[in-house]
Amino acid sequence: MAETIQFTLNGAPQTVAIEAADKIIDVLREHLNLTGTKRGCDDGTCGACTIVIDGDAKRACLLPASKLAGTKVLTIEGISQGMEIHPIQKALVEAGAVQCGYCIPGIVLELYALFTKNVNASDDEIKTALSRHFCRCTGYEAIWEGAKLAQKYLQQKT
Repeated sequence: MAETIQFTLNGAPQTVAIEAADKIIDVLREHLNLTGTKRGCDDGTCGACTIVIDGDAKRACLLPASKLAGTKVLTIEGISQGMEIHPIQKALVEAGAVQCGYCIPGIVLELYALFTKNVNASDDEIKTALSRHFCRCTGYEAIWEGAKLAQKYLQQKT
């Protein structure tokens, strides 16, 4: 039986009918046509489906859609302001960390959650955040360099 939930998505109120078996990724991709959140492993290990829920990076493939009720959700579609890309996105592009792009939305949102809480996160904290993501194209050096550049950009904004 369908249940109706309400939550805030990328700053806009949403009301969605969900089924008990729906995962958050199903609601985003299939009900709301937001395909920036990628379906990868479906067991939470790859990080491609990472979104931000109430300030925390979460795996959309693991959580039941009912957990969205009353929350504030940020997806890759909502991270930019107008036509300008977010500084994290800019830094990853400049560092050469974007190739196929499949993993990048999850990495961007993981870093967003981390740097929103602590723009001065330690190298170990950044490495821990990035360790939750798989990338098969670039290796990890360019992603690391992009994360550090993103941190620098965000520190300059504060």
